[in-house]
Amino acid sequence: MTEAERTERLALPGVLTAAQATATVRAILAAQGGDGAIPWFPGHHLDPWDHTEAAMALDAAGEHTAAARAYAWLAGHQNADGSWYAAYTEREGRTDTVTDDDRESNFCAYPAVGVWHHYLSTGDEAFLARMWPLVRDAVGFVLELRRPGGQIGWKRTADGTAEHDALLTGCSSIHHALRCALAIAAHLGEPQPDWELAAGTLRHALRRHPERFLDKSHYSMDWYYPVLGGALTGEEAERRIEEGWDRFVVPGLGVRCVVPNPWVTGGESAELALALWSMGDHTRAREVLRSIGHLRDRATGLYWTGYVFADRAVWPEEQTTWTAGALLLAAAALGGDEATCAVFGGAALPHGLDTECRGPHRDPA
Repeated sequence: MTEAERTERLALPGVLTAAQATATVRAILAAQGGDGAIPWFPGHHLDPWDHTEAAMALDAAGEHTAAARAYAWLAGHQNADGSWYAAYTEREGRTDTVTDDDRESNFCAYPAVGVWHHYLSTGDEAFLARMWPLVRDAVGFVLELRRPGGQIGWKRTADGTAEHDALLTGCSSIHHALRCALAIAAHLGEPQPDWELAAGTLRHALRRHPERFLDKSHYSMDWYYPVLGGALTGEEAERRIEEGWDRFVVPGLGVRCVVPNPWVTGGESAELALALWSMGDHTRAREVLRSIGHLRDRATGLYWTGYVFADRAVWPEEQTTWTAGALLLAAAALGGDEATCAVFGGAALPHGLDTECRGPHRDPA
């Protein structure tokens, strides 16, 4: 399959032409280091979550060899406890200098989503078997931060201290990752009942106990991520999206990162589009993606991170691989890419053990 044929499937009328998709994919590839690392942009740092997001976009574009190199980078930099550090920077051609040695639970969980997506994109059984220890150990690290109420503490600091506060966005993403990890385990015949329980109790906390999470309700990610992560579906998802729509969506410009700031961001907008797609609201998903066309740099094929509309100014002045990756994944889902639809649609992902009928939860955490 030619490059043009691979990126043709990312074309989305009114949002992205095949030529534009090709330029965006090439820009992500150009940012990828020789060791497989995908930083935010050349010369900047890498974090495991955004690195994985960009790798998934490469798979959606048919660039499977480059994506495999990104996962090889993760395998080569995983710590003995199953974690990754929060940030690495490039030095002398290798991205292995640690610049933030905290270990965030959300960052460490997300590679499971990418590994499953790569397998569904390629059918590479050897890859999945090779990555299984990586996923198993990463989930083990994450679940050591689990709290009695089902929520997951957000990080372990450099000195080993567990931070027990939980973030709604991060835990929603972890819920998604646990489901992908369970899908991998089931495919490989490696049952993980503790993961099933963890996914179920986390989903219950996300649906019924907002008090167990730090209040970050002024961030748009806390609004849509329970939908994107699959904790809220059906009417619950629809109610949540409608409740926050007018607070966060700026018609024609995109999604605010934080209210009341007059700042829309491409990453949040593309992720909201994915959440809308997962609900079956394809019309508004396309509208949101179309609205951030003004963030596209025609010269590079990448997207500016954000735009302060009160000042009519791009800010910050950076074009991130993960913003481009999120947009390509949303386009792939709307275009019917099977692997992307399976991972973000969630219909084929395990839900975890049902905890709704276990009686009153007495833990106040």
